[in-house]
Amino acid sequence: MAEDHANLKEVPLKNVKIKGGLLGYKNELVRKELIPYLWKVLNNEIPDADPSNAIENFKIAAGESDGEFVGMVFQDSDVAKWLEAVAYQLTSNPDKELEKLADSVIELIEKAQQPDGYLNTYFTIAEPDKKWTNLAECHELYCAGHMMEAAVAYYQATRKRKLLDVMIRFADLINDKFGTEPGKLKGYPGHQEIELALIKLYKVTGDEKYLKLAKYFIDERGQKPYFFDREWEKRGKTSYWSNFRKLGMDYFQAHKSVREQEVAVGHAVRALYMYSGMADVARETGDKTLIETCQKLWDNITKKQMYITGGVGTSSYGESFTFDYDLPNDTAYTETCAAIALVFFAQRMLHLDAKAEYADLMERALYNGVLSGVSENGKKFFYVNPLEVQPKVCKKRNDHKHVKPTRQKWFGCACCPPNIARLLASISGYIYSDNNKEVYVNLYTDSTADFYINNKYISLKQRTNYPWGGKVNLAITTNEMAKFTLALRIPGWCKEAKLKVNGESISIDKIMNKGYVSIERIWDNDDTAELILDMPVEKIYANPQVRENIGKVALQRGPIVYCLEEVDNGTNLPAIYFPADTEFSVEYREDILGGVTVISGEALRLDDISWTDNLYRTKETKYKPIKITAVPYYAWGNREPGEMLVWIREGC
Repeated sequence: MAEDHANLKEVPLKNVKIKGGLLGYKNELVRKELIPYLWKVLNNEIPDADPSNAIENFKIAAGESDGEFVGMVFQDSDVAKWLEAVAYQLTSNPDKELEKLADSVIELIEKAQQPDGYLNTYFTIAEPDKKWTNLAECHELYCAGHMMEAAVAYYQATRKRKLLDVMIRFADLINDKFGTEPGKLKGYPGHQEIELALIKLYKVTGDEKYLKLAKYFIDERGQKPYFFDREWEKRGKTSYWSNFRKLGMDYFQAHKSVREQEVAVGHAVRALYMYSGMADVARETGDKTLIETCQKLWDNITKKQMYITGGVGTSSYGESFTFDYDLPNDTAYTETCAAIALVFFAQRMLHLDAKAEYADLMERALYNGVLSGVSENGKKFFYVNPLEVQPKVCKKRNDHKHVKPTRQKWFGCACCPPNIARLLASISGYIYSDNNKEVYVNLYTDSTADFYINNKYISLKQRTNYPWGGKVNLAITTNEMAKFTLALRIPGWCKEAKLKVNGESISIDKIMNKGYVSIERIWDNDDTAELILDMPVEKIYANPQVRENIGKVALQRGPIVYCLEEVDNGTNLPAIYFPADTEFSVEYREDILGGVTVISGEALRLDDISWTDNLYRTKETKYKPIKITAVPYYAWGNREPGEMLVWIREGC
């Protein structure tokens, strides 16, 4: 890797313990509720939910059961993500019964593997003679990637090699199948994922062929003549999905070489998984052109194609990016998986170059676009995360059919729930980063972390009620004095921050570096640092080129974006206006939504009573004063069903 890289790495999960706070609660929710719920779903045990059949598919493929394949062609990936989430929880919270259950699933997966190493229940059961004939549509490499990630995570958690060895055999088969050498298939995945999985496999095994294979999939993508066209013609111009040919090569990010891509296009999750893989390959190889490409794509997404919630992917057609500044609120697709993938990409960019803007975005997507995807009880989910909802419109308008006014028990295409589980189960891996001389605090939450800096043991204890308050206390424990840099992120939303070290005020401006305050000193046992981040309610304005938000504001406090719900503010939420001089107050409410800070303020509402049954009129519009209550966007939809609104009119 090039020497000018940040050379940061995430701190291993086993070295970080989340002690409480919102992230701690969500992490615990995965362990107590989400993982058991997902297991029931995978076994078709949830009444009135779309059947998964994922475990049964593996039983059939393993010869333990008879029947036909049921579910999506990528159904195996749900099992893989569940196993990955289990592995992360076992790392932090050893559980013999859960480990025993996971071991039984791994035994089943091993039995389902073919003698040559091939592993995919759809093709084993349904179309065994069509393996590797439809990479564009049928997700063989995608499923392989997810199972590789699960295998690495499970090995790191338990040191058990069974699943790792299964996936090494499959990875070796893929390596023998794909490449530029004579006799190999010059193809690449329709849905990217295996690229970043292969990097993880490379790191845990040390076998460079997996790094080279990941680089091959990145380099080959988009080369002409297009592989997906040649593949389609070879199989007689038939498609698994009826609309495949209409989507175009940009849907797959295969319209040009990845190094020539400057604008995010196509399916948002595929794109962000690919960008994450590109960043991984760039980090391992020092490929500066890939780094530059990642930066251009990052800038396009975050400056022109991202919602205030960190949601990405505007259109329901193709679950895709559209064009710059096209960010409608009520039809926003913003798939939960896309926000999760943005968190992945952000962390990788942070580790390439330690700029706070990457951690800022990681935080924004996490607290808003990701957490919105799961209910407070961990048993219902949003696939789509719009910024404005009117239930009657969702029910009656076909162009809003993808928007659900309430979370669902499950989905026929269920990629999001287990993806949420694996991210939140591993969230402690995003809080800190380090190298041999610096410790970076990226996210603020109650936690402890152990490091080895210059071969000296250091423990860091973080105490805070973030994101509801901006005070962060950090305490050092060390057996001997140690020189290192403690880098604390000053969030981009924070306009005023104060820092104390051992009770002494420190000027932040003099030690600010790329959005982090870098405290370089010799640290002793019981040394402390205190960070106070000013956290007022802010009115956020969108670029005027975002047409839907002209004349509107969104409320944000700290990293949390807020919204209005009908249960607090009545119907017809777009009739509410904020006067320009509105003042807001905040209050932490333990009695609603699991405990959140709510925002209150004076506002005006269009007086619709005087309209009687008139549809139009010439009389002047009248307003009446009201008091509004705004709640965190991620928590909407957990009470009575009703309207929701993020962007609120200002003026009048």
